Amino acid sequence: MTLTHPSPSLEALVGIPFTHERVLITTGTRSGLVITVAVHSTKLGQALGGARMWQYPDWTDAVADALRLSTAMTLKNAAAGLNLGGGKSVIHLPLGVVLTDAEKRDAMLDLGDAIESLGGVYMTAEDVGTSAELMAIVQERTDHVCGLPASSGGVGEPADATAAGVYASILATLEALFGSRDVTGRHLVIAGLGQVGGRLAIALAAAGATLTVTDINPAKRELADELGAEWVPVAGVHRVQADLFVPCGLGGVLTSTVIGELNVLGVVGAANNQLESPASAAELDARGILWAPDFVVNAGGVVYLAMASEPDADLASITTRVDAIADVVTQIFADAHEQSITTLAAAELLASARLDAAS
Repeated sequence: MTLTHPSPSLEALVGIPFTHERVLITTGTRSGLVITVAVHSTKLGQALGGARMWQYPDWTDAVADALRLSTAMTLKNAAAGLNLGGGKSVIHLPLGVVLTDAEKRDAMLDLGDAIESLGGVYMTAEDVGTSAELMAIVQERTDHVCGLPASSGGVGEPADATAAGVYASILATLEALFGSRDVTGRHLVIAGLGQVGGRLAIALAAAGATLTVTDINPAKRELADELGAEWVPVAGVHRVQADLFVPCGLGGVLTSTVIGELNVLGVVGAANNQLESPASAAELDARGILWAPDFVVNAGGVVYLAMASEPDADLASITTRVDAIADVVTQIFADAHEQSITTLAAAELLASARLDAAS
């Protein structure tokens, strides 16, 4: 691990297993921001994972997030059957800091330099706080970036594919719980109406679902009104009685407290790293709540980026592959039931089998 920034505290990193191949922590020469590029595994190929730019209390919190997210990307890409490893980049914004367009440009150029310094073991794309347009700036400093705007010759943002994969996973979860994939009349609670959550809400409303929604951005209430969805405060959204809870914001939402207060039969959503800890999977299981592992559910975006970047890219084939995420979720549910293990353990076994075969 290359550490080039002084540490006032490493508490955020305590308890996180370090199984990474390489982690670069550096200060951007233009932006002055702490940038972490975490390469967890390249067993299956070049590591792929998005670039997150977000506010954290301390730079060590951003590093910890990069470690967790990159580990999840290894599992995600392996479970999706992609010949890609796992990685993630995180740019730390101090609390309350909002960048100007010029400052965002500096941050992206610094990110490009950091990625280029790793010699091609990691490729980035857009993620929370970034966009396809910002990835075009990253490309000015490195070729190891994907998901560029169509105007720059790229394949665009993968949010549509991510949402499609989550939708397919919701259908698989409904079938496991109720014996039918029919969405009509089912009550779903969506926490987070961003790029993916918003698309998901629109699709579910069109299919006849009853929706309760929330977001940290009050402006998203306009979408809720358009869809005829009930709006509730963020703090109490997990207590709403419904069929499914659909977390589509930031990670760590499934704490022991939240799990104890959930009033649903299943949890399936787009958010990364939903579990507060691996033990959270057992807590969900003990309550009889069926959890669809996040790194399987939200893999549509990386499937799209990987397949759409190929010279012979075919939209129909990509759609079929994304829809097939439902089959993986169904298999995980079956494996967990047959082996009396959590769905997390079943999903990790599936991903580990591919990784072990590549060793």
